[in-house]
Amino acid sequence: MEVLRVCLYSLFALNALGTTRGQQTPPNSFPHAWPGQPKGEYSPEWQPYFEVTNALPGIPSSSLPRSFAGNIPVNRPGHPNDTLFFWGFERQGANGTLTAPADEHNTDPWILWLQGGPGSSGLLGLSTENGPIHVLSNGSWVVNPYSWNTLADTIWIDQPVGTGLSTADTKGYVADEDQMAEDFLGFLSNLVKVFPSLATRPLYLTGESYAGTYIPYIAKHLFAQQPSIVNLRKIAIGDGSLGSLATIRDLPVINIIETYPAIIGYDQDVFNYFREQHHLCGFDLNLTYPQNGTFPTLNLTQGLRQTLGSTTTAERVFTSWKESLFTEYIARHEGSSRAPESADRLRRRAEWKRDLSGRANGTIDPWYGCDVFDEMWDYAVNFTFPWTNGGVDVYDIPDATNPEPPKDAAPFLNDPRTRAALHAPTSKNWSSSFNYPFGSVYNKSIGNEHGDPSVEPVAFLTDLATNATARNVSIIFYSGNDDSQVQHRGTEVVIQNFTFGGIQGFTRKPSTPWFDDDGNFAGIVHQERNLTYLLFVGAGHLVPEWKPRQALVFLREFVLGSNPNGTVEGTTVVGGENATLAGDYLPGGNEIFYGSAKTEGTSTVPSATIAAWNSFIATAIASVTPVPSNTTSSTTTTASDASSSTPPSGASNAAVRMVQLCGISLCQWTVLAIAGLLLHS
Repeated sequence: MEVLRVCLYSLFALNALGTTRGQQTPPNSFPHAWPGQPKGEYSPEWQPYFEVTNALPGIPSSSLPRSFAGNIPVNRPGHPNDTLFFWGFERQGANGTLTAPADEHNTDPWILWLQGGPGSSGLLGLSTENGPIHVLSNGSWVVNPYSWNTLADTIWIDQPVGTGLSTADTKGYVADEDQMAEDFLGFLSNLVKVFPSLATRPLYLTGESYAGTYIPYIAKHLFAQQPSIVNLRKIAIGDGSLGSLATIRDLPVINIIETYPAIIGYDQDVFNYFREQHHLCGFDLNLTYPQNGTFPTLNLTQGLRQTLGSTTTAERVFTSWKESLFTEYIARHEGSSRAPESADRLRRRAEWKRDLSGRANGTIDPWYGCDVFDEMWDYAVNFTFPWTNGGVDVYDIPDATNPEPPKDAAPFLNDPRTRAALHAPTSKNWSSSFNYPFGSVYNKSIGNEHGDPSVEPVAFLTDLATNATARNVSIIFYSGNDDSQVQHRGTEVVIQNFTFGGIQGFTRKPSTPWFDDDGNFAGIVHQERNLTYLLFVGAGHLVPEWKPRQALVFLREFVLGSNPNGTVEGTTVVGGENATLAGDYLPGGNEIFYGSAKTEGTSTVPSATIAAWNSFIATAIASVTPVPSNTTSSTTTTASDASSSTPPSGASNAAVRMVQLCGISLCQWTVLAIAGLLLHS
């Protein structure tokens, strides 16, 4: 009966695959003209219209500074309903900073915040990270004392067009990142007409995750514009998608495990397995300071598992921006024939390890290929408590709650009273994230894993840095140490693989500590030749959510300010260098928390286990022979060369592998094979 049930489950999944391969039509939306909307071109006369004067449900109006919100067109010919939604707050304690007249002597900074995704709303950051109001898990709202607008006028943007409360017609979604950037510049040109002081005041362009792709493209297009419509001073990118999927997600897997060995239960045999796979896939790159040559192109060799593809290419709207990846892992866990009982889990883990010991050394796993990131989390979900409870948050490793505490801004933002107050569209409801249809189609077989055909920013970061330095624009990359989806090792590889200030990469390894206002260790900082890099200890992907106080210090000192800590000056570094921070990884915490919609317990590890692991890992690291840099040619990983569809050797043994790993039935294997044929026909 169990075999039949799983077989039917697999057939259902295959049927779902077939039904979603047809073309889907992206939603059509358009801005709403609320009472009092001016006629004619954008100008300061629009300020009273965009001002948020109506009461916001559940939020005392006296607790917030003045704000302005609404949709502004991107000026794309033939698409008048393509707009971006903004919600901007004046600096706390100020009055009239956004509405100030044009004045080239006005040096008050202003901030733009972009979310990632692609397809995630900037209002997600406003409502859970660095905005003035935050939604709690019980649905209530509170004022955030660490909002970024406590230091400067800050505007949160929903972009690209069609994201969040931004609008787009069914054929108006961006085709690629160059069109995204042109749209953004069109929006900015209208925004500065409404708020003229913004044209000359110093702009700090910030964002996280896939904004690591958006922001370099926007900066590239701004640099090409003469004269520029804004005065860009710095760009700051957190946990950014700067390189290929292989670079930002799979390459750091060993670093992730070293940071949180609890993922594999501190199992030394499992670590050695992943280290071997890591080496065979060419992910153990040798970072030197200064870097000697560029890195070889990373080929993300696909395993047989990849022939299944995604079970949906149609539009999906998520109540939480992390739901898509969370759903992927949990569906795989619950849809397999692997039982959650402890005895059965231990038996299958033993079978999995015997399979590893019996497989010839020097061969890439035929099922996963080089997707070692997914294999790592599959292992945790199946064999390591508390992730075996079903909770996986790839954006914050210690969080194994299932489900996570809900922080859903949708009821508030879709409330008719809020909609009217924010001059939001009535043609759509707000959602935190959705599957962005590049080129107005849902087709992830084009370009990268998101269907984005654009080259990754790493391909032009050298040119971007050159232009930035010429214009006195600084670049900041920062990462949360608890993030696994876009782990800091990938960012460090990107930094060492491009040239800025005439030299490739940093000349010294980042190892300078930085501290918050209470003197607590906050992470690592390093600054050279107009480029700053920070690592936040104890923060996941959403740095301002997990470390709000430290994120505000970072904003004040390193983004808006010019704190020299970590700066290389000749043969010395301001703030000194700490040898204990000079390793390839910064150890994470020893606790993993779990529960249902709240933290109900924490999983800790005996000190003896940790001591044994530390002794083992010191020896293991010393024996590594990393992949050298390429000193004869300059290669970068792009969307077109980041993967290989050729399965690795040993594919004929994949059925045996799956029997041992998953208890997979012959029927299931047949279905998988059929799915592979369909996808490659």
